[in-house]
Amino acid sequence: MFGKNIRMERIIDRKSGNAVVVPMDHGISVGPIPGLVDMKGTVNDVVEGGATAVLMHKGIVPQGHRTSGHDVGLILHLSASTDIGVSSNSKVLVATVEEALKLGADAVSIHINVGAESECQMMQDMGMVSRQCMEWGMPLIAMAYPRGPKIENSFDPDAVAHAARVAMELGADIVKCSYTGDIDSFREVVRGTMVPVLIAGGPKMDSDMDILNMVHDSLEAGGHGVSMGRNIFQHRNVRGIMSAVSDIVLNGASVEEAARHLR
Repeated sequence: MFGKNIRMERIIDRKSGNAVVVPMDHGISVGPIPGLVDMKGTVNDVVEGGATAVLMHKGIVPQGHRTSGHDVGLILHLSASTDIGVSSNSKVLVATVEEALKLGADAVSIHINVGAESECQMMQDMGMVSRQCMEWGMPLIAMAYPRGPKIENSFDPDAVAHAARVAMELGADIVKCSYTGDIDSFREVVRGTMVPVLIAGGPKMDSDMDILNMVHDSLEAGGHGVSMGRNIFQHRNVRGIMSAVSDIVLNGASVEEAARHLR
């Protein structure tokens, strides 16, 4: 556990106990979208803005991680699917914990869709990865979402809480899930998860204040930060929005105080 604690401190801010993660794993899912072409530039911008860690697939690590000269935590994503495939909700393992160690990663992440037709395989894969992480002292982050034929609303608080609980019970050290829309319902998600919870950014938003209010309210509910992608790296002012989000998560700034970074 000592090794795991050391690695956790590379992705979580020691002072606040919170994390600002920028996932950049979208290239496999949706292709080379804006913000994920100049990887060195994007990593530089988010780190300058206060990100504690970046998350990416193994082939991108040499292209974007620490190439700008900054020290930032690295989370290697282990699972993938494409949006043009017939089974986009079915995430398969494409990397291992051992590969993560060889690449110098500080943590690994895995994606599971609770409710998908391949749910049982994803749960089995996560169980195996969790076992390997325990053996190697590697922190495990799980992206857990309720998605599948029986899921009518992927933001339903009960469904989000269930998916997050599944991830925790399978061994996740940190759980990433969707924000449920209000403080009270998200507080119940956090209470039922019992490990640090980060909120996903979700679809790209039009309003900066919507982003900042969501981040602020998730912390009020007991969350420990964000794992936010497109709302950061596709923003018109990447460093500004990253600085604003980081100020809230790491320094306890109000929404109004944080918004000054965007002026």
